[in-house]
This record gives sequence, structure tokens and C-alpha cells, in this order.
Amino acid sequence: MIPSHGDTDTRRKSCLRYLRVSVTPWPVAVALILASAMTPLVGQAPHSAPAHEWRQFRGSPQLRGVSSSPFPSTPKLLWTYESGDPIDSSAAISGGVVYVGAGTGDLLALDLASGKLLWKYATGNLIGESSPAVGTDTVFVGDLGGLVHAVSLRDGKPLWTFKTGAEIKSSPVLINDVVLIGSYDTHLYALDARSGKLRWKVATKGQVHATPAVQDGLAFVAGCDAVFRAIRVADGTEAYHVESGAYTGASPVLDNGRAYFGTFNYEVLAVDLKQRRIEWRYSDPESRFPYYSSAALDSGRLIVGGRDKLVHAIDAGTGRRLWTFATRARVDSSPVVAGGRVFVGSTDGRLYMLDAASGKKIWEFEIGAGVTASPAIAAGRLVIGAQDGRVYVFG
Repeated sequence: MIPSHGDTDTRRKSCLRYLRVSVTPWPVAVALILASAMTPLVGQAPHSAPAHEWRQFRGSPQLRGVSSSPFPSTPKLLWTYESGDPIDSSAAISGGVVYVGAGTGDLLALDLASGKLLWKYATGNLIGESSPAVGTDTVFVGDLGGLVHAVSLRDGKPLWTFKTGAEIKSSPVLINDVVLIGSYDTHLYALDARSGKLRWKVATKGQVHATPAVQDGLAFVAGCDAVFRAIRVADGTEAYHVESGAYTGASPVLDNGRAYFGTFNYEVLAVDLKQRRIEWRYSDPESRFPYYSSAALDSGRLIVGGRDKLVHAIDAGTGRRLWTFATRARVDSSPVVAGGRVFVGSTDGRLYMLDAASGKKIWEFEIGAGVTASPAIAAGRLVIGAQDGRVYVFG
């Protein structure tokens, strides 16, 4: 569980100022080759997910939450799939297949066009908020038993597992041949994507709930110890850190030399990555509620859900409020932007489509059960799971 706000001061006092890094022995030359090969590829990552794919949580390693896919102005429900238990995991889409973790502990592969089950992989534990990441021939996901799973895309057969020390709610991020993922055992892990062997792990002083965002060879992660960290993907060493002043369950979004994320201290922060300081803080003067949702960033607008039942749009340059939209319950779902529209779920049981510029509601669909998972949009389809155990696909 994310600790209550009252624990913030205690966690900050106990947090280490510097990281302890454990690195498995491997030749320095290999590490240098990996670093030089990795940095250009990561730096060239697109700002939005391509139109035909949504391969990981938030669509890209920068966690932008933006899709290039066209989407109908009046969506229709195309199909549903009954998984059995509530779905907190957000879907991935690749090659015409939907990959999603069900609350039962099954990783599902569903045909995007028809909803037909292609295969089912049983993790042996429950799956929480960890969302699949899709590689060339492998899909990765974490479970609440603390296991990271690598599964064959072709037939759903297990390739390897890696055991961490506690539950995993962080989503894996695949960078070249490295899988990055956080665990509630307080570590951020880097695993070899082919073998599952540990490359390195970094210890913090709080659960690593958030998904790391990656850019220019650095993994950025905010955690429950109120510290925002930049970690070198090549070897797990700390480049720098910034004290955020509050723990967070939200994942950061990266753009134009800044990182943005919400905290349990009722604020959304902008961190200047060059100056290594907090650039601005946004808070709602009329309410004091945590931000659990991870933000989307498009056209200079930062869009994030709050536990105050609102969707907030913030000017990314200044931290000024642009608009808010009121739902009927908290918004833990992370918004996705596509074609100038915002798509987001709420625990009020509805999926919303809003105009990104004004916040005006364009469309809503009443699912009837809470929605905490985040949308995935690709190939003209939107995929989202709900607390009724169903996967919903719109187009």
C-alpha cells in the first residue's frame, strides 16, 4: 500500500541522501559498449506512440501518454472480454494483439479485431497495476508475488522469471536489451531482456511504485522516499537526484528538459532536468487531494487525473491552470491524448472523451464499474480494463 500522507516526514528523515547500487559483475568494456549504443536510440525515442502500436505503459519510454492513432469522433463499443477479476493493469497493443494483465494473475493475448483469446499465461500470482511491455518476440510483466515474467509472444510460453523481494506494481520498460522495473522491496532493477539475469539494482528508502521514464540513457523514477532520481541505464549509477518533498505513486513524464509528476502532498511538480531543481508546483487552491494518476503531455498541456474527482489541464511552461473537468469520483486512471482529445477513466464507472484545448466533454461511456486502468490507443482502437473484470475495446 502507498503510505498515508501523515508518514511523509518520517519517510523523508529516514531516506538516504545517496543510493546504494549493487551491480552484477560483467566486463567494463561491455558496459561501455552498451552505453554508447543505447544513448542515441533512447534519445531518438518518438514523443508519441506510433499509430499502429502501444507497446508499453503510457505508450513510449518517455511516458508521454500520447498516441498518433486516428480515432472516431463518436466511438462505439466493438467487443468485450471477460477475464474474471478486476483489471488494474493497462493494456499494450502490438501486431494486432492486445496484451493485458488480469486480476486473476493471467497475462492475456487477445485479437484486437475480434477479442478472440489467442493464449493465456498464468503467472501463479495476482497481477496488479503492472502493465505489459512488448519487445520483438517477448512480452514482460510484473506480478504481486514479486516476479518479473518474460513470455513468448508467439504462444504464451514462459521464457524466464526473475524474483524480487516484494510485490511489483511498476510497469516494465524495455530499452534495447534491458528491462527496467521497480519493486516494493525498495529497488529499481535492470534485467537482461534475453536471459532475465540481473544487470544491476538500485536501492532506495521507499517502495518503487512508479514506472521509470527513460531518455538520453537515463532512467527517471519518483518514489515513496520523496526523492526524484536520475539513474544511468548503462550501469545503474546515480547521475543526480532532486528532493521532491513528498512521496509519489505517479510515474514521471519527460519533455523538453523537464519531468512532471503528481505527489501525495496534493501537488503536481515540474522538475528542470538541467538545473536539477523544481521549476514550479501546481496545487488546487480549493481542494487538497493526492495525485495518483500519471500525466499526459501534448501541445504544451499537462493533463492529469486527481483524487479530487477532477481532470486537470496545466500549462507545462508556467504551471498555470488551464481547465478542469469534474467526474463523479476519483481519477486514478492516467489520461491518454490522441487527435486533440483526452481519454480517461474514473472510478465513477465511466470512460470520458474530452476536448484537450477546452476540457469540454465530447463523449462518455458508462461501464458501470470503476476504471483505474489507463487507456491504450492504437490502430484506431481504444482498449481499457475495468473493475468488473472485463476488457473493453472501442473504435
